[in-house]
Amino acid sequence: MKEKTAVQQNLLFDNRKLAALLVPLAIDQLLNSFMGTVDTLVVSNLGSAAISAVSLVDSINVLIVQAFFALASGGTVVCSHYLGCRKQEEAKEAAGQLVFITFLMSAVIAALCLVFNHQLLSLIFGEVEAAVMTNAKQYFFLSAISYPFIALYDDGACILRAQENSSLPMKISVASNVVNLALNLLFVWGFHFGVAGSACATLLARVFAMAVVMIKLRNPGLEVPLRNYFSIRPDWAEIKRILNIGVPSGIENGMFQFGKLAIQSTVSMMGTAAIAAQGMTNIIENLNGILALGVGIGLMTVVGETLGAGRKEEAVYYVKKLCKISEVVIIGSCLVMFILVFPITHFGGMEPESAKMCIFMVGCITVVKPIVWVMAFIPAYGFRAAGDVKFTMTVSVICMWFCRVTLSIFLARVFHMGPIAVWIGMFTDWTIRNIIYTVRFRSGKWLNHQVV
Repeated sequence: MKEKTAVQQNLLFDNRKLAALLVPLAIDQLLNSFMGTVDTLVVSNLGSAAISAVSLVDSINVLIVQAFFALASGGTVVCSHYLGCRKQEEAKEAAGQLVFITFLMSAVIAALCLVFNHQLLSLIFGEVEAAVMTNAKQYFFLSAISYPFIALYDDGACILRAQENSSLPMKISVASNVVNLALNLLFVWGFHFGVAGSACATLLARVFAMAVVMIKLRNPGLEVPLRNYFSIRPDWAEIKRILNIGVPSGIENGMFQFGKLAIQSTVSMMGTAAIAAQGMTNIIENLNGILALGVGIGLMTVVGETLGAGRKEEAVYYVKKLCKISEVVIIGSCLVMFILVFPITHFGGMEPESAKMCIFMVGCITVVKPIVWVMAFIPAYGFRAAGDVKFTMTVSVICMWFCRVTLSIFLARVFHMGPIAVWIGMFTDWTIRNIIYTVRFRSGKWLNHQVV
């Protein structure tokens, strides 16, 4: 049997502890991707205007929600570092400041979206059919009301994860998804409230999730409890630490969503068969990577605590270990989704041409993704936890716009390659990130930052 190294003999996270952190996180990420999908499916019988409205507004919702999650992740990193160096009071203060600044920012964003509802929709999507715009305004208005609630839920979930408690956020996510589905069916199919009913269901589900997680954080038995919310006052030095991690991550996520919109505009010119094939392929590719992303989010807590405790070699060890775990997850997920793509395209009623394109693209993803994807994404979570956020933001933005967007559009419009052009751009993006992050990881420069 291979002997353990000195680093492995006294680890902060043994295999059981890692599993307790990572498995609920992976499931939680899978559940989070269902919320918008449920809304779309439930309103699918209301006509194309309703479906189009939900789809358009959800592209805005994803952008804003991911920005909130990035900000909350900044709080996770700061809290994890404090807990790693046994500064519990400072961790409590950081948690309070995260809630304060997130609520403030989310309330401002929500107010702007409420006041400039029609103007924002017209600016982003241009002139759309009157029926679509009417539904979109209703859905966007109610979605905007939910922004502070989803932001505070993300805060609470991330504070719990910083304490290595990922099972409770997962349970809350399960419950909120059940609430969302039940209320969607009641409001849309039972009371016939239309798109507004679907938006109300999601709003109430997010209020429920926020309320539960904030109540649970009041437990004095937690390592970092959070009480007396109304007595929190701003500590701008602590807020700056959180924003130094969260803002670059938010910009990175935002650029990703803008890039997707740019690519979508090109795909929309390829005809209905290509649009349908690309849409289904996007869903499948998202599903075969979502579990591994949960592992990456868990890596932020692990690396944050180990670096807070001054264990740089252990942080390196965990990045390697969780990359290996992610690789196994990706291989398994890709194979499962490739097997399922055949019945999905058949029972989903896709036209033969669309189904053929979708199966071909998913086949390409199944071959390429296990080779280059893991090192292109998972180490970056460790880098962010170490405070190396500006580097990951820069790499992500450059690769996104020059490979995923520019190359895809060039291949599609100049060489008329169809939707596979999108995936050639994507594969190029993954490969370049893989090379850059591998070099960065081996250089050790990502460890030369001070978070707290």
